[in-house]
Amino acid sequence: MARVVVVGAGVGGLAAGVRLAALGHRVTLCEAADQVGGKLGGHVLDTPAGAFRFDTGPTLLTLPEVFADLFAATGGPLDEAVTLRRLDTIAHYRFADGTAVDTVSDQADQHRRLDDALGAGAGDAWQRLLDRGADIWRAVERPVFGATMSTRASLTLAAGLARPRDLRAVALHRSLRSLARDLLPDPRLQLMLERYATYEGSDPRRAPAALAVVPYLEQRFGAWYVEGGLHRLAEALADRFAELGGTVRLGTRVTRVAGSRRVTHVACADGTTLPADVVVSDADARVLHGELRRTRRPVPPADSLSGVVLLLAVRDPLPQLGHHTVHFGPAPYGEEFDAIFGAAARPVPDPVVYLSSPHDPTVAPPGCRSVYVLVNAPRHGRDGAAGTLDWTAPGLADSYADDVLAQLAHRGLDLRPHVVQRHVRTAADLERDTGAPGGAIYGQVQHGPLATVLRAHNRTLTRGLFLVGGSTHPGGGLPLVALSGRNVATAVGPA
Repeated sequence: MARVVVVGAGVGGLAAGVRLAALGHRVTLCEAADQVGGKLGGHVLDTPAGAFRFDTGPTLLTLPEVFADLFAATGGPLDEAVTLRRLDTIAHYRFADGTAVDTVSDQADQHRRLDDALGAGAGDAWQRLLDRGADIWRAVERPVFGATMSTRASLTLAAGLARPRDLRAVALHRSLRSLARDLLPDPRLQLMLERYATYEGSDPRRAPAALAVVPYLEQRFGAWYVEGGLHRLAEALADRFAELGGTVRLGTRVTRVAGSRRVTHVACADGTTLPADVVVSDADARVLHGELRRTRRPVPPADSLSGVVLLLAVRDPLPQLGHHTVHFGPAPYGEEFDAIFGAAARPVPDPVVYLSSPHDPTVAPPGCRSVYVLVNAPRHGRDGAAGTLDWTAPGLADSYADDVLAQLAHRGLDLRPHVVQRHVRTAADLERDTGAPGGAIYGQVQHGPLATVLRAHNRTLTRGLFLVGGSTHPGGGLPLVALSGRNVATAVGPA
């Protein structure tokens, strides 16, 4: 039985902790915040109309089989822990020219809707994209998602893509935008595909074409919602961890992971020292190697985009508002990423606006809705570095929130008369609450053909030290960080 300390209770840390506890190890999980979940957070607004509950991070679950396997392997089925609901309508897209279309789970219905909304041939074009996504999935599923990433694995990753058809599918030399313009003649379809680059915090002009796999995964495996909000999934993982005998220490910030050739212990801000045979870090890779290890090991910068989130308590059922809605503005999409990643970063003046408003009576009082609004934004920083903005500047967050709501009103959705109360979160809040440098949502940005290989590895050169989470292999997003936890638990092995 190894003494295991997990640093951080994000989904990667929880997934690793649960699996290691089920393997018979004595596991302690240290989390600096007062709740589990990391970026899969939750927030409650108490208003005169009642309590409104919100997710503050992911609002959609894909590849639920990853979590089904996690729960089944550690003591009981997923559906006994949370209630999952597959969404027939994945998202409602609205374009600047007034057209609108839904993406849906039924493939034939999707084809018809695209033709009806965008013109004959749109359905065929989107099907070509889905077929390409299937080819990409076949190419990357095993070599990228199937094993713990180490230095040796990164050197042999290319061998897993050695077949010519796999290399053609992944198209390492191409960007997502390039692929979009090749496969999708309608500019509105191109926007829909380019939007998926932001699922990895990236600019579609520089993101790898392989991200075209994501719409295929949504179509094949579905888009899912957790009743009560996705934060319930983190709570269910914490409950399973406790059932297996794991210890959770909330409000415990780790300041040092000690040991040179092998880990020996972690030190905490409260003066506690925890002996450890194994340490699993769910902190950002830069934080681990810099603040916690104080090494000079180079780690790619955590420079994915961040976001501004508006949590709106709305006194109106808003029947016209679907579960997920994406509003595109009239500005060229590239201007959004120039504002975010440019040397003189600034709030996006005409952003794409994403809304999530689940039809779930458990998250809002009767006759009301909890509305989550997200726009992409530069990271937080006070030193003027490229791609950063000081989000703590007086009045900036609230004035920009006003601008976003005004943009929505101009596009035909005026929420302002219905808002009972609101809460605004910026990159500065995300950095403070989760420790993500600059509030970067996805850790390392996915730009260039080697972005996946250059991610921090799950294994380190220090014996007993492992990394999980969105800044490490295989990447950001709920299924991938859960897979990082599985891969590390497999590498550690049973007690």
